[in-house]
Amino acid sequence: MKITRIFAHRVELPLFEGTYKWSGGKSVTVFDSTIVGVETDTGLVGYGEVCPLGPFYLPAYAEGVRAGLRELGPHLIGMDPRELAKLNHRMDAALKGHPYVKSGIDIACWDLLGKATGLPVCVLMGGRFGESVRLYRAISQESPDAMAAKVTGYRAEGYTRFQLKVGGDPDTDIERIRAVRGMLLPTDRLVADANTGWTQHEAMRVVRAVRDIDVYIEQPCLSYEECRSVRAHTDHPFVLDENIDSLDMLLRAKADLAMDVVNLKISKLGGLSKIKQVRDLCVSMGIAMTLEDSWGGDITTAAIAHLAHSTPEEFRFTSTDFNSYVTVSTAANAPKRINGFMAASQAPGLGIEPNWNVLGPRVVNVT
Repeated sequence: MKITRIFAHRVELPLFEGTYKWSGGKSVTVFDSTIVGVETDTGLVGYGEVCPLGPFYLPAYAEGVRAGLRELGPHLIGMDPRELAKLNHRMDAALKGHPYVKSGIDIACWDLLGKATGLPVCVLMGGRFGESVRLYRAISQESPDAMAAKVTGYRAEGYTRFQLKVGGDPDTDIERIRAVRGMLLPTDRLVADANTGWTQHEAMRVVRAVRDIDVYIEQPCLSYEECRSVRAHTDHPFVLDENIDSLDMLLRAKADLAMDVVNLKISKLGGLSKIKQVRDLCVSMGIAMTLEDSWGGDITTAAIAHLAHSTPEEFRFTSTDFNSYVTVSTAANAPKRINGFMAASQAPGLGIEPNWNVLGPRVVNVT
């Protein structure tokens, strides 16, 4: 099997809630997503998706995905997409850095491997653990009362995990945490995710002020050193996200006992192959994980489902179903949330088929 074409479509994904807000006044109303296709000489085609959370969250932006595919694609024509380690080695040699560009191609090649073998991606990634994957709901930054009301609504839909977007004014954030926790059951989990938005002294104030609250603290500050200092001054369970962008940083954080949970994003690490390596190491080291991506629609959600479902349940802190946040469906047979859970497809590959009437013309075509 040889790669004969790499192509991409651009699709806009508007939000059901109208806008998504997080730390530092950042917000998005329509997500710019890239659907990647890898075509082979056998007639099989695999699909992936890359959707950065705007250009101001991680070192990634939507047009950069398409530009990177045009740069990287010619180096991969003629390769066997089933040889995933070899493919990733070639991508890393041909384009230094830019893991998010490589992510869509790698996901598409896992989809191809599944279709070629007749197996679901989760089986190829290690096996299907359990019947379903528990989901969290991200709560966009608003007033404390508005956020508490949204949590109440989502609890009624079956969610029991909530990621509260804080990282704004510390006094307001303290109110947000208290208001939302007050709406939850003791068995529910609440994560206060600052997305690097607090300075160190602000983070110290917040964790001290909510010392009596059952809440996880996620990525309070921009730098790893600041986060580690906050971690040393709180007994709340601690999550690192933005700082963990490589295997090296994971090992450093583990050695420093800098976190209890790590948030792993597929495109941040460079695709399913790279995140599987990190995931398996976390399992070996006993670190629980949030398994997700920066954003996306049906294809990203399918990739998340297969990654999470192939992870031992005791190490799955939570995942998310991005396709339930957006108004456009880009693929048929994608995972659907049922009472706060989703499941990876039993079909070969990712188990999805793109909705061509939504995707429009190709914006990248490499042969």
